[in-house]
Amino acid sequence: QVQLVESGGGLVQAGGSLRLSCVASRSIFSINIMGWHRQAPGKQRELVASLTSNRAWYADSVKGRFTISRDNAKNTVYLQMNDLKPEDTAAYYCNAVDYSSSGRQSSWGQGTQVTVSS
Repeated sequence: QVQLVESGGGLVQAGGSLRLSCVASRSIFSINIMGWHRQAPGKQRELVASLTSNRAWYADSVKGRFTISRDNAKNTVYLQMNDLKPEDTAAYYCNAVDYSSSGRQSSWGQGTQVTVSS
């Protein structure tokens, strides 16, 4: 497995921006899927963006506002969040999914809180 540490959360006004970072304990070059999930109080955790080697995917609720990217040299995945809305308020978690001969391995970070005020 890989250890993941998120940072970059905070309090921001609606319409503002934040950039989340997820630093991995080892190279992310070969990790199959890197993703960002979020969980608001009383709600299920949901996937908001994911990145494979050649494709990014976004939930409809964030499409056009959020951008996921990676810097393999820094073992880091980013989530740039623009035009934030109060409904984006949640704890955001980084996730790494790797498929190998051992099967599917999923690793999670501890989460970073994003709060958007209206």
